[in-house]
Amino acid sequence: MSTIIPIGPFHPVLEEPEYIQLYVDGETVERADIDLGRIHRGMELLAQEKTFDQDTFLIERICGICSASHSWAGSLAMEDIVGVRPPDRARYLRTIVHELERLHSHMLWVGLGGHIIGYWTVFMWGWKYREPILDALEMITGNRQHYAWYRPGGVRRDVPDEIWPEVLKIINEFDEKVDLLTGAILDDPVIQGRLKGVGVLTKEEAIHYGCLGPTARGSGVPIDVRKDESYGAYDEVDWDVIVQPDGDCLAVAVVRLLEMKESVKIIRQCIEKLPGGPIATEIRDFGRGEGCGHVEAPRGESFHFVRSNGTNMPERHKMRAPTFVNIPSFRPRVKGESISDAVLIFAIIDPCYSCTERMAVIDPAGKALMSGNDLIKLSHQKTEELRRNS
Repeated sequence: MSTIIPIGPFHPVLEEPEYIQLYVDGETVERADIDLGRIHRGMELLAQEKTFDQDTFLIERICGICSASHSWAGSLAMEDIVGVRPPDRARYLRTIVHELERLHSHMLWVGLGGHIIGYWTVFMWGWKYREPILDALEMITGNRQHYAWYRPGGVRRDVPDEIWPEVLKIINEFDEKVDLLTGAILDDPVIQGRLKGVGVLTKEEAIHYGCLGPTARGSGVPIDVRKDESYGAYDEVDWDVIVQPDGDCLAVAVVRLLEMKESVKIIRQCIEKLPGGPIATEIRDFGRGEGCGHVEAPRGESFHFVRSNGTNMPERHKMRAPTFVNIPSFRPRVKGESISDAVLIFAIIDPCYSCTERMAVIDPAGKALMSGNDLIKLSHQKTEELRRNS
């Protein structure tokens, strides 16, 4: 008889309250069930009760880590209704902030991954190196997160030229740290032992589940909105889509590490080519119509649909975050894997996680056997065993 291990609905590695049941035989996961919907905040209804301009402040709070992604996708959808193209300076400024957000999101994940496998040096390095990126975002927008900066037609505030040398200094130092961290991770036999061959998602499975972002690219699927349907300034700078073919946890980790190098390239070129001129095109009346906007958020495509009925409030605002699409791929990834790798395999999707933990392992009679902390300890013990034997 299988033992049921419930994870959630609150746990540190979960982006939002999600309930997962692992069915295990001994130490091996046989299958997993996923139950979503416990953090419904009524965002879409709230958006229909706000003006178009107010909506950008609301939708960036869908996710604190991806607030630029949602406010930009929503703004693109609103611009699509009226056929407005933001000024060149606004497009470049939007791109710079978007890539800075990708840097801090990916480095946040690197630190979290170190925590999950009990590699505290990686955890401390990752979160230390992320801090200057947040400082750069504050210099440009006024906020470390929830920037209140994107708007339909452009951006809300211009950036003085004198801050760019400091931003470049931060980016250059960050680039060196990424090289250091990447080398340390890829050359470490213990980290290789924890990630390589673990949680494999084949290319066919990634396509079948409709995976997005690094989750798809780590399985050999070269999908990226920035290239496929370019927006902002992405088609005016030189950069590459990072793809790894193996589909395991290591492949997805490599994608995120190397993507940070590409983001640095994009930011440098945008600052170098940053044009002058206005920062927004004024939109006086949205009229009737529909618009779509999508951007490549750190976790994949963020999609927004907006319908206008001619008033100053949207009649409909539909939002879809990439985590919603990527979560089901946990099922094929975790099947046949060790229970000590289950939390790591879920975290490789990089869902934003809740700070509250509720987890228990129960026997068929309902008696609690193991807490969430116990499962984290199992993951740490596996790392220690590999370290001792390497």
